Amino acid sequence: MDIHPTALVEEGVLIGEGTRIWSHVHVRAPARIGRECIVGEKSYVAYGVEIGDRVKINAFVYVCTGVVIEDGVMVSAGTIFTNDRHPRATTPDLGRLLGSEPDEATAGATVRAGATLGAGSLVGPGVEIGGFAMVGMGALVTRDVPAFHLVVGRPARSVGVVCRCGRPLIRFEPGEAPAEKALHCATCDEAYSFTAGLVERHGSEES
Repeated sequence: MDIHPTALVEEGVLIGEGTRIWSHVHVRAPARIGRECIVGEKSYVAYGVEIGDRVKINAFVYVCTGVVIEDGVMVSAGTIFTNDRHPRATTPDLGRLLGSEPDEATAGATVRAGATLGAGSLVGPGVEIGGFAMVGMGALVTRDVPAFHLVVGRPARSVGVVCRCGRPLIRFEPGEAPAEKALHCATCDEAYSFTAGLVERHGSEES
């Protein structure tokens, strides 16, 4: 692994072979970062975060406690995760500053393998972003994103389906997805079916 001398990686952080941590990154313990990852400059990874193998985290990304990022995920620059369903600074009487440790209102997001989060996206607490889904830049994700779906907007809504290679397979207006459709990627020759909003890759158990 390669850790820039300006990065602060706390004792107790587990980092896999071949991972690179760039300048002014802060990784708190205990957190785990897998093999062959990149964590871009000035990013923050909180304690308890789980990051898989071959994950690319660009600059200025904020990953809060409770977030799980599976293998092969792209987290573009300026992405922010949130984890507090009922955020307050103090007790109701304003008499005591609350701590930052997780409690019953804490709910980290999960990003499944192969997904992409566009630059400047904001991910709400407790959501799941499905495998190979693509979140458009600047999107506000407030609900789960199905696998292979393309979501854009604030709040984010599904407007299409993408291939494992990232190329679009179909586009539609929010709420106007076809009930059923066969899909084919002209770039990598992958085939899929789209049924009732769910995407299945042919010849695979993945969906």
